[in-house]
Amino acid sequence: MKYKMLHTCLRVKDLEKSLEFYTKALGLKETRRKDFPEHEFTLVFLADEAENHEIELTYNYNQEKPYTIGDGFSHMALSVEDLEASQRRHKEMGYEVTELMGLPGSPPRYYFLTDPDGYEVEIIRRA
Repeated sequence: MKYKMLHTCLRVKDLEKSLEFYTKALGLKETRRKDFPEHEFTLVFLADEAENHEIELTYNYNQEKPYTIGDGFSHMALSVEDLEASQRRHKEMGYEVTELMGLPGSPPRYYFLTDPDGYEVEIIRRA
């Protein structure tokens, strides 16, 4: 039996801030949007160029407090060819960015970037 990854859902407090982050900082594109005003929520799907997997941003219209990110969820990951340029760009954009890191005994090959809702995104040097 084969399974295919479809999407990962993130609940967001400010849809426009989140869209700006995922489209401008990470280069994802909006693939579709579904509005459900009678139920007071909107779903926006974003993907990279390959469109093999999507991120679903769920925006509940009347969410007043930030969502609590559980201690079991850690992060999502994307890869990039020029890790150092990507890190500099994200710092210049004003996002929360860690220093370059590597696994014990390995050279630096990733850093973490935080989205407007506090979700972490790992940016990994493409092999």
